[in-house]
Amino acid sequence: MEGRSASGPGTVSAAVREHLRQLCLREFPCGTGSWNKSRFGPRTGQMWRELDPREEETVEALLDLVRSPHSPWALPSGSSTEDQFLRELAIQDPLQLKDSFFYSYFRTLRVVDKEVSLVDKDLLKFLKLEELILSANHIKEVDAANLPRTLKVLELYGNELASMESLCVHPPPPGLQHLGLGHNKLLGPLESLYVTASHWPSLVSLDLGFNDLTDLQSMMAALRSLRRLRLLVLQGNPLALVPYYRGFTIDSLAPLCVLDDITVSPNEKHQFRGLSLHGDLLAHAAQLVVTIGNIRGVLDSSVLDPEPGPEGPFASYTYYVTYDFVEDEEGDRKEYSGVLAEIVQPSPSAELLGEDFNEDFPEELGGEASEEAESAESATTELLDSELSLVSAALPRSTDSAEELAKLRPRMDDHLCLSPGTVLFSTARKPWSEVIACGYEMQHGLKDLVPLKAFLLAGTTVTVMEEKILSWPLMSPSVDSSLPTKKGKKEKDKRGKAEKESPKERKGSRRKKEPSSELRQDPPVTQVLGSCLVVLEPLLAGEPLVSTVCNFGVVRTPESDRLTFARDSKKAKKGAKKEKPKAAAPASESQYQPEALTVEVQVQLSQCRTAAEALHSFASSAAQ
Repeated sequence: MEGRSASGPGTVSAAVREHLRQLCLREFPCGTGSWNKSRFGPRTGQMWRELDPREEETVEALLDLVRSPHSPWALPSGSSTEDQFLRELAIQDPLQLKDSFFYSYFRTLRVVDKEVSLVDKDLLKFLKLEELILSANHIKEVDAANLPRTLKVLELYGNELASMESLCVHPPPPGLQHLGLGHNKLLGPLESLYVTASHWPSLVSLDLGFNDLTDLQSMMAALRSLRRLRLLVLQGNPLALVPYYRGFTIDSLAPLCVLDDITVSPNEKHQFRGLSLHGDLLAHAAQLVVTIGNIRGVLDSSVLDPEPGPEGPFASYTYYVTYDFVEDEEGDRKEYSGVLAEIVQPSPSAELLGEDFNEDFPEELGGEASEEAESAESATTELLDSELSLVSAALPRSTDSAEELAKLRPRMDDHLCLSPGTVLFSTARKPWSEVIACGYEMQHGLKDLVPLKAFLLAGTTVTVMEEKILSWPLMSPSVDSSLPTKKGKKEKDKRGKAEKESPKERKGSRRKKEPSSELRQDPPVTQVLGSCLVVLEPLLAGEPLVSTVCNFGVVRTPESDRLTFARDSKKAKKGAKKEKPKAAAPASESQYQPEALTVEVQVQLSQCRTAAEALHSFASSAAQ
């Protein structure tokens, strides 16, 4: 369109004019150039004699140039049917392409990703416009006074709208049937004031997905006035993360046929009947359950360490998985029940320092060293058991004392970098095995839904960690040989009695009398074995479960597997009290197929399936 316009760069009208210019409607093979003078120019004898072969091309030949996909004048792939029609019309009847034609011809305008920031009043010149697609631009406000009254479809996906207020200051087109405002920045409870029948009396389809709307009850109260509404999209908003979202919406909007691209069935309407009457009783919180299953393919680092000497050090290895999760600032921190990894991380299990430590103790220390280790093992086991019981007891209930939680605060690992606003969680530390069963399940209840949405878009980082602890035996204090004279006879009798005892009795007697040895432990040394990002965005898009197996690649080698197999075979021959599953013998180098380091992760968004379930969930949370 060549006419003058007050609209400037960044307007819808300017984008339309630029698009028409790129169609080259007045350049070869279109337009009224010399190649078309034989049909549209004055037919003088001199002109006919001066025509060259190109000017004598037929209409069919020119149309072939714009229709053939191999032609240099063909339209780019993805061009609209309107673009193709205008190119062919510019060949068949170029004199018809005037501004008045364009304003009356267009019923659909698609201005997508054209850096548009303003919907200008020149749009009112399009007399028959029914569809206006302005997605993926930079529009922050839309003055409804600049929208043609003939509009039936308005799409503003992927813009920068923070409120619908500007659309409602002036009456929107009364016949508008579809409004698409997904992937914007709509935020706040006041937005429900702008989705009523007083503004959109003919609305049949409404898409507000992937904004920051949080008040489900207020939104439903407003949408009830849209009697013609049949299709609704709200997924991607924080309000859609509460467990009763779908049921409450279906029961609130009886005429609704499709919610979030899923057909509303009669069975759903029956199951959620009456739920909308209890909106004030329902908790405004989302519930997610994180499950971490088995770890496979872990390198057994203990087989790579040299044999410890009589004075140590004795190394113990444990393995665990960490992940970060958003912290609910508005909620009560006590509801985490002490399982936050920044507050509590399980200590090495008694099983690890009981069986494994005793098996790895060198034989050359003899009976005395073994007894010292056994005594130290008992002391360490008692200590660890008390720590583990404290952690386990904290899981099902709230911990009331902040001072008590502070005592359990672990050393934060320098290798683990948390995203802003998130908290680190950890599974219990487990000893090495071919398959390390984490058996971890954690329910996260969050009331602050906007940060939760941002977290789900970013995903969580899952990391497999190895922790190594070096332990050193402390020798018992030597017994003073200088005793009072009056006790000499008594000591002499004791020595005589001891000489008469059998070696077995002397060993048992010594074990009872000697003080228990203690172990000195170095600070843990941690190592990241693998780390990856788990994408959680499907939970926003309506998927109830994200289940994946994180694959970190191969960390084991044929040599390490052979050493592990040899060690386990040696233990089996000794007839250990509690025999561990033996590792399979590794194949030859050419046939060796190492197992990758993997961990099973699931994140499930809780969803109520019936009205009774939603009310029961509220009653349970209220009781807690």
